[in-house]
Amino acid sequence: MGWRSPTYILPAVALGAIVSWPALSAQGNDPDWPCIQRKVPVLSLGQIWNGPELPQTAADWSKDAAIAALVQELSARRVSLPEAQQKISAFEESLSEGERKNRMAMLVRGLFDHMNRERSDVISGIARYAHRQRDMATLLRQEASAVDALRAKPDADPNEVALRNDRLMFQTRVFQERAQSLTFVCEVPTLIEQRLYALTKTIAEALEAK
Repeated sequence: MGWRSPTYILPAVALGAIVSWPALSAQGNDPDWPCIQRKVPVLSLGQIWNGPELPQTAADWSKDAAIAALVQELSARRVSLPEAQQKISAFEESLSEGERKNRMAMLVRGLFDHMNRERSDVISGIARYAHRQRDMATLLRQEASAVDALRAKPDADPNEVALRNDRLMFQTRVFQERAQSLTFVCEVPTLIEQRLYALTKTIAEALEAK
């Protein structure tokens, strides 16, 4: 006698829920990129900076303790953008005329280097996360087929079927929750890029005003 209780319908449902994962996750040529947003692992300075060309000395920003600390503070998303922009203005006003252009250029370079690296790290993390999801999807499909095959046996132990079905239900729920969280994680690189652009634009406007 076959199992017809709704309790044992899950394997087919679970298979339907996960079977679309590879198709949804493969954006472009990278099977491990699950986001709708196009994957751009690294930004170029020209994408976010419209001000004057930065001097080579700007690359030494990390040697300036005040600028290094300010870069950390401004890049933290817990600091609101208006507050970060006010901090940029306050820093600019504290500088003498002789040091203003060079140290503001160092701030631009510092923000770019730091936030571009942070963004790249997030993108790498998303790819690793998606790869684990692909592996998990494969295992869930295999287990769903195995439970279906077990349920079809006339002499199947109902306790074993119930146990494996419940375990599959839990694992599928975990998989679906992880898939949903990717929707929010995929926004992070874009948020970092937008914040970086807004901060460097504030610096450019401050330089143009004087």
